[in-house]
Formats: sequence, structure tokens, C-alpha cells
Amino acid sequence: MAFWRRNTYVEKERHVKANARDYNDKFAYTNNHIKTSKYNIFTFLPINLFEQFQRVANAYFLVLLILQLIPEISSLSWFTTIVPLVLVLVITAVKDATDDYFRHKSDQQVNNRQSQVLVRGVYVTKWMNICVGDIIKLENNQFVAADILLLSSSEPYGLCYIETAELDGETNLKVRQALTVTSDLGDISKLMDFDGEVICEPPNNKLDKFTGTLCWRDNKYPLDNEKMLLRGCVLRNTEWCFGMVIFAGLQTKLMQNCGRTKFKRTNLDKLMNTLVLWIFALLICMGVILAIGNTIWENQIGSNFQVFLPWNEFQRNAVFSGFLTFWSYIIILNTVVPISLYVSVEVLRLGHSYFINWDRKMYNNRTNTAAQARTTTLNEELGQVEFVFSDKTGTLTQNIMVFSKCSINGQTYGMEKFKFYDSSLVDAIKLEDTAVQEFFRLLALCHTVMPEEKSEGHLVYQAQSPDEGALVTAARNFGFVFRARTPETITLCEMGRSVTYKLLAILDFNNVRKRMSVIVKNPQGHIKLYSKGADTIIFERLDPSNDQLEFAGEGLRTLALAYKDLDEDYFDVWMKKLLFASTVIENREDQLAVLYEELEQGLKLLGATAIEDKLQEGVPETIACLNLADIKIWVLTGDKLETAMNIGYSCNMLRDDMNEVFVISGYTLLEVQQQLRCHVIHFSFCSITLLKASFMNIISLVEFGISRMKFTNILKLYVCLTGVMLGFSLQAHALEPQLEHTLLDLACLCKTVICCRVTPMQKAQVVELVKRHRRAITLAIGDGANDVSMIKTAHIGVGISGQEGMQAVLASDYSFAQFRFLQRLLLVHGRWSYFRMCNFLCYFFYKNFAFTLVHFWYGFFCGFSAQTVYDQWFITLFNIVYTSLPVLAMGLFDQDVNDQNSLRYPSLYKPGQQNLLFNKHQFFLYTLQGMATSFLLFFIPYGAFSEMVKEDGTHFSDQQTFAVTIATSLVIVVSVQIGLVTHYWTAVNHLFIWGSLIVYFAILFAMQSDGIFGIFPRSFPFIGTARNCLSEKSVWLIILLTTVVCVVPGLAVSFLRVDLFPTLRDKCRKKQRPQEQNLRRVRRTSSRRSAYAFSHQQGYGELITSGKNMRMSTVSSAHCPERMPHSSSWIENMLKRNNEVSCISDESTEASENSKRHTEIPKQQCTE
Repeated sequence: MAFWRRNTYVEKERHVKANARDYNDKFAYTNNHIKTSKYNIFTFLPINLFEQFQRVANAYFLVLLILQLIPEISSLSWFTTIVPLVLVLVITAVKDATDDYFRHKSDQQVNNRQSQVLVRGVYVTKWMNICVGDIIKLENNQFVAADILLLSSSEPYGLCYIETAELDGETNLKVRQALTVTSDLGDISKLMDFDGEVICEPPNNKLDKFTGTLCWRDNKYPLDNEKMLLRGCVLRNTEWCFGMVIFAGLQTKLMQNCGRTKFKRTNLDKLMNTLVLWIFALLICMGVILAIGNTIWENQIGSNFQVFLPWNEFQRNAVFSGFLTFWSYIIILNTVVPISLYVSVEVLRLGHSYFINWDRKMYNNRTNTAAQARTTTLNEELGQVEFVFSDKTGTLTQNIMVFSKCSINGQTYGMEKFKFYDSSLVDAIKLEDTAVQEFFRLLALCHTVMPEEKSEGHLVYQAQSPDEGALVTAARNFGFVFRARTPETITLCEMGRSVTYKLLAILDFNNVRKRMSVIVKNPQGHIKLYSKGADTIIFERLDPSNDQLEFAGEGLRTLALAYKDLDEDYFDVWMKKLLFASTVIENREDQLAVLYEELEQGLKLLGATAIEDKLQEGVPETIACLNLADIKIWVLTGDKLETAMNIGYSCNMLRDDMNEVFVISGYTLLEVQQQLRCHVIHFSFCSITLLKASFMNIISLVEFGISRMKFTNILKLYVCLTGVMLGFSLQAHALEPQLEHTLLDLACLCKTVICCRVTPMQKAQVVELVKRHRRAITLAIGDGANDVSMIKTAHIGVGISGQEGMQAVLASDYSFAQFRFLQRLLLVHGRWSYFRMCNFLCYFFYKNFAFTLVHFWYGFFCGFSAQTVYDQWFITLFNIVYTSLPVLAMGLFDQDVNDQNSLRYPSLYKPGQQNLLFNKHQFFLYTLQGMATSFLLFFIPYGAFSEMVKEDGTHFSDQQTFAVTIATSLVIVVSVQIGLVTHYWTAVNHLFIWGSLIVYFAILFAMQSDGIFGIFPRSFPFIGTARNCLSEKSVWLIILLTTVVCVVPGLAVSFLRVDLFPTLRDKCRKKQRPQEQNLRRVRRTSSRRSAYAFSHQQGYGELITSGKNMRMSTVSSAHCPERMPHSSSWIENMLKRNNEVSCISDESTEASENSKRHTEIPKQQCTE
């Protein structure tokens, strides 16, 4: 909507009338057009220039350009500033325009999708033309265009099935049902006559809540979230449906959860803005000093030269002359921060982005997806990440459940690297073992899966969760095929025989019960209760004679199975109680829970299943390596607590060697506050106790050879090796302002944090909490639309192009196909980018202080007249031509260690987190070095020229000879210096360094040659100066002396530092074959974890038994399809974290480590 149509009216209640655009237009609701781009063709230039001039340096150069246009104070030509300034503005504008073009392209792709709208019949229109109140038709496998109220569908009772992966990351199907009064509006004529009015809540970002009322035919009908289809959902297994648009465009719940697109700027950018202000202050100080000097000189000495150096008409006195000199020196000394710095920074970032795009080790062959840097402004920040916030489903996992192992009647079936073929289990089925058959019969009966026979013998199961699908598929593979269901029956194909069971009741799953049961009557007339659920829940309800079993300690999702024979008379009495409780209005759920609990007692254990929640390749190894780099990983997921905890153990975030894994799960503000404070106090007490004990034993620790570094870690051990699970409390109260500080303090004391049951907006709030109070670089990674808000909030957003659409990728700064590539993105590309950019900036500031401050020293010897040492062409070309390419080559290609060592030694990443390579202290040191170099560059030639004579006995009397000597010394000194700080030499480095020197001399001799003087006598007046100057041996001696004196002190300091105080990076560079890290796997043996994670909401048992979700036609009991072998594999034991990574140079140690290498994990577990 155009800005002039916007108003400040806050919508408190929405009124929407069907098929009445004129009525709905009165409320000025937004249409379905979305916009994520920042500019259009008219606003691009002003907005982009405004953003660019927010950089202090750009504004600074604009002011300098204006000053240079004033002839009375201009000591340099205006082209020395305007050409570089325009160049950097154009390059940045082109980059921003390209980024925004792709946003426009994405918006157009979405806005131009086709949809069917009912306006005088069905017609096809674009998504962006849909308006609130329209009735639209959706067909199978189509995306929902807006937030719509479901009116009718092709399924009985107005049912439809949707996939909500774009919203919450879940790929399991969910059921939505229309109101009974509208479910028969399948005819277009009836829908066109429909004039109901919906009164509902205003637009908001709550995905799981909707409150409204439908007013139609003088009746009111309550509406809730089960009647809504939200934008981003996909219609599945439903031929068609009709819905009424309630929210459109940017007011849909999906877009409300996306958050605003923020202009992201790196910490180095912010630091450079601060440094530019410092430099400007230094520039003013130098200008004031020189202006005062000019005033004094004019008063005491300059007045004696009035005869042949008269003041201009506007120069009234010495003070005014000093004022003009101040501005002249501001212009001359402005090159301490040249505009070419920003051009070079943009080029480096662009190059680093292309390196990420071209990295073949981040290319996924299976999906044909390469890594992509979708922004060019954040590369160096990849080397400073401290917190990673990750989604779970589709990011850490493949969302594929594999039936891996089972235990039946005390006998465990399954093998290491199990492909579910166990000969003993097959034999037991062939021998018709009663327990085995009952086990798989339970799996085939106790569920809420819906079967769909797409073709003869080809069954497809639609499950609420991947867990259920895996269990029913496992039963099918072993001969117990779930074929069909009606509200009263379930049909199985048992070992080739069709058997129909009468379904008497479903005791449905919910988050409190953590189990589900079915009651069936078999063809023999026996009534049985089959139950499955969390092992801890089922074991509490077993008959005392049953033996318990577990193998959850092996890292698998376990589920216990039990049954009970029911007496028919007892069941009849219980069923009457159930029917009565089902009809009461108040406390219905509590009464049903009591009845369920009464029946589910005295169960007989059949066995247990173990399901592997298939992790993505390399996830545990990647997390282990990132932990070694001191990167804290928090998982933010909408899943249940049990599911999140299982994944935490599977991917090695939670381990048995942790002192304590605790859960914050209060339901009230007071409960959450008490739990948080209790754990903080507990941590503090344990840390103090451990500290006292450690100091008492310090002597014995040293005697036993424990290093100081390890002793320091002992003090942190209790706090570090702890995990926290944040459940409903986070969603309800923990993010309240009065508790967020306590939450953050506790979470940061822990090694692992997993937040479950969080909404997309709460994910963003957690990220914002850490950003705001910890001042750490954050990275968010996800693959679904529910992660977009988190991705946009973090400093760096990473999208995984997975199975949940492209919303996360489109909102991200970087994208790739697998979570494991995050390791290489951070530890290799991120660390290299930060290292290169810091070295580049340090050298650039050193080079330009050395170049510029020569004018400052010269001012004391030229009467403070604002005379430049160098000629204007040298000043213009120094940063653009003479020294630009070597520093670019270093910034693009330099490596302190190669990519293999970067992955072997994650501790190399830590200097970036601590901001050690470029900060205010480093800037101060390099500034001092540049000042010292400029001092030497001026005074060594000055002193030498005062005493030396030419070979013919004449003195070096002209200023241009002096200038050429200093300029040549400067170019050679900075070229030698960049050669010394370059760690990794390529042909490009050699070409640029030697080529720049050759170009300097070529241009120098050309500009002072006879030929160019004949063409441009006014622009190039110093004919023959270079030829005469550089032909003198004494001049070359001065240049050599100056170079040695400038370079040797810094070289000596570098050698001494590496020799006396080597860093891990220095040690790694010395070693030819660095030692691999000793990352060992730890085998879990005890922790029991529930795997009963069927869904995030109440189950569909009531819906199934009502028959409302059944198709009109039933599926015949055809022959059982042939069993297919079910392949899976055990998750192997996870990596154990080493607290220290060292680089050992002792050859004997290396030999001993090589001998042990056969017992360690392969190298690629901590690399690619």
C-alpha cells in the first residue's frame, strides 16, 4: 500500500464479509501482494545514497570534496577526491541493486502464482490480486495463498489434510475440518450466494491460535484454529477445497512471523566508523598544530618576505592565514583514510563470497546444490561467531524415522549397522511365535495412521508423525500389513490372511498421558487393549510380575509396548462410564483421563521398539568440532521435550559425562522464576565448593603433572558440562522482561541449551536476547519458513535448502544443503575472511599513515605553507595504482594455515571470537608503526641531502629530487612490508607486488619525460627530475638505508614474538604434518529417554472413531503386498569432546600418536 494511504488506526477487531468486496474495502485491508525488497526504481537513488552516507567515511570525503572546491584553501585538485568517491559509491550501489533485484524477482515469483477465485464463477487470477473476503478454490498439492477459513472440501464432513512444513517445520499431515453448516457448500452457485460475516481477532503472529465467530443466517458459530488454513501450508490428499480469505499479504500469520528485513552491518564496519572519527580528531589536532605554526611563522618570519611574497587581498593578518592553512592541511592530510580503502573492502568481500560459492567441498551431489553467499557484507563476521541457534527438524535431522531395533519377550533383535534383516526374528515369525506375532499386531493396530492405496498393491501411509509411520511400516515389512480402517473396524493382512478387528475405543495421546491405547475385538471374540507409549510411563502401569528392559542408553528413541486382556462384562460397564464422560460439558478431559487411567493398569509387557531419528550426515562430528572452537550451539525447536532431548543425545549435544541435564518446565510465572533461581544458586554453590576443593589440592595436582591450563578447566568443569532443556516455560514466561536476565545467565553457564515448543517469533526473541545482552556474534540456521524470523534477527542467517521449501534460503545471508557444511563455512571460510580482512586493514592503515604524515613533518620545514612533499599525480595514484593490487592479493589469497589444519585445530578460531586480530589496540600499534615509518622516510633523506653532494660536486638543491627520493623509498618500503606479512604466496602475489614496482617506475619516468611535457606542459612541469635523481648512486644508497631502517625493527620483533611467545597458529605453521585431534567416541550406557513423540497436539483418535475422516468408498482387503526389506543403521556412539587442542612439535610424540591412530576416529570426522 502506498505510504499516503497508511494510517495509524490500530485494528482491534476484524469484520470480513464473504463475496462483498465493496463492504470489505471500507476497512482498507491489505491485499495479497507481498514485498520483501527495499527499493524501487524511484526510491533507489535517494535511499541508497542516504544509506551509504551513513558511513562516516563517505560523509567525511564529501565534506573534503566541498572544501577542495574552494580555491583559497585548496592545496590539491578536486579530482583527487571525487574520482575515488564516485567509484566507491557506484560499486556499492551496483552491489545493493543486484541484491535487491533478486528480492524483487522472488517477490514477483510468489505474487504471480495462479489461484482460482469465485467472482461470478471460477476464474484464475494472480495471488497478489486476491482480496480479503474472496472465496478461493484450492486443489491437491497447491500452496494456500492466504489465511483462509475452510468452508468445504472434497472429503466427507468437510475434512482436508494439510502439510505445515513452511510454518512449523513438520512434514507430517494435519487435519482441518470445516463447520458442519458450511461443509455441504461444494456447489459453486451455493458458494457464490454465501454471505456469511466473520468477526475475528486482528492480524497477529500466533500460528496455533485463532479466535472468531461466523455470523450466517441469524446464527453464530465459533471458529478456532482447526477451521483455518494458513498461508504457506500445502493441501495434501484432498482433491479440492474452498475457503474464505480472512488475512492476506503481509497480514497473514506467516508474514507476521517473518520479521522485518534489517540492514546488517559487521562489527568491523562499526569499528571502522569509530576509527574514522578518531582519525578525524587526529587530523584536526595536526591541522591545529600546523595552523598555529603558520600563524607564528607569519608573525615572526613571513612578514620579512612581504616584498616578493605578499599576502593575497583576502589575507588580512597572520591569524587569518593560519585559519586558511588549517583547512589546507585538512585537505592534504585526508589520505590517512583514503576512499580507496572502502573500494578495496568491497572487492575483498565480493571475492570471499565467490570463494564460498566455488567451494566444491560444500557442494551436495545428491541434491545438486552448491553453497551460496547471498550477501557480500558479512564474510569476516563468519570468523567471529560465538552462538549458533539451530532449528532441529530438517536442519539437524533428515526428518526420516528408521525402525532400527526391537526387544520382544526379553529377546533383542537387531544388529550393529542394522538393515532390519535379522534371521532369528524372521524365523520366529515363520514359526508363528505368539509373542512376536502379538508384538507386530500391536504395531499394526495401535495408531492413527490413514492408509491410501494409490494403485493395486501400492499402499501409502499418511501419519501424524514420522514415528508412527516408521512403526506401521515395520509391522508391514514383517507380515502384518495395515490395510484399511472405518470408524468401527481395522483391517489387517496378517501373514497373507485378511483379518478384520472391531475397533471399540481409542484412548488417544496427549502431552500429559504420553501414551495411546486402542481397544479391539478380534474375530474370536476376545477383547484386548493394546498400548504403546513412553517407556517410563508404560513401566509404571505394568503388572508387578513383568521384567523391565531398556536400551535407550544406546542413543535410540525407545517406545514400550504392552497389552491387556479385558473381561467383556467389565468392559461394558467401563464403556458406559466412557460414553457418559464424553458428553459432559465441564471437566470432560479430566473425567476421561481418570477412566483411561483406570483401564490402563496391570498391563503385560510385550517388548520395546527403538527408532533412529535419522540425523543428517556429519551432524555429531560438526557439533563436536564447533564445540572445540568455543562456539555455543543452542537448539530452538517447536518439537516436544522428549523429541528434542533425544536429538540432543543423538547429535552429541547432551552426553552422559555431563554432571546434570535439567529441565525448566514451569507453567506459571512463579514456578519458572523459582526453577531458574534455584539452578543458578545450585551452580554458584557447586562452583564455590569445587573451587575450594581445587585450591586445597593444587599442590598434588601440580605434582601429578596437570598443566596450568588443564587446572583452570577443572575449575570450570561443573558449570561447563551441563545441559538445560527449556520446555513450556520458555513459551509461557521465561522471556518475560523480569525473567529474561535470569534465563540468559543460567543458559550461558550451561554447555548445551535446547529450547522446545517455541514459536517462530520466540526463536527470534531468544536470538535478540543474546544479541542485546551478550554482545556476541550470533548465527541462526534453519530450513523452514518457521525459521525466517530467527534468521533475519541474527547477525548472520544461514538457510538450508531442504525439504521444507525455500523460504529460509530466500531470507538468509548464506545457504547450502547440509548442516555439516556449517563447519567449513565457519572454521575455514569465516576464519580466513576475518584473518584476511584484519591483516588488510592493519596494513592499509600502516601504509597510509606512513604515506600521509610525511606532509606533517615537512610542514615544519616549509614555513607551514601547506606545500605538499609529493606531486599531485603521485598523491592521486599511490592508493589507486601503486599499492592497491598487492594489498588486494593479500586480502584475497592469504592463508595462515590451510583448510585441513583449520579443521583439525578448531581452537584456531578463537582469536576471531575474542576480536584479537583487529581492534583499537591493534589500530593504535599499527598507527604508531606508520608514524615511525613516515618519520624515518622524511628525516633520513633530509639529513642525507643536507650533507651529500652529487658526483659532480653540486648539492641536491631542488625539492622535486627530494620528493622523488621519498616517494621511491615509500613505495619500496611498503612493498617489502607486504611481502613480510604475507603468509601464503601465489603467482598473483608475485605478479602484483613486482608489477606494482615496475608500474611505479614506468609512470614516474613517463610523467617526467620530454614527450609528455611537450603534450601537457602545465600538468607535468618537472621534466627530467626522475632521470637526474635516480641516476645518482648516493640516492639509491639513501633509498636502501631508509628501507632497511624502516623494515628491520618490525622484522626483528616478529621473529622474537614467534620464537618466544608462539601462538597455536605459529605452532601449526611450523609443523609439516599436524597432529590430528584425539576425538574419541563415548558410548552411552544408562540414560533412558522417551521417544513417544507422535505429534505436537492432541491426537486424532476421537476423529477416527467418529468416522468423519473416512472416505465414502472403502478399500477392499486385497492380497498382502510383498514385503520389502527395511534398511536402517544404528547411530554409532558420539564423539567425546577434548577440552584442549594442542599442536605438539616433539617428533617422538608425533610418532607415538601415529601408532595410536588406528584406534582413533578417521580424520574426516572432524573435517569434511
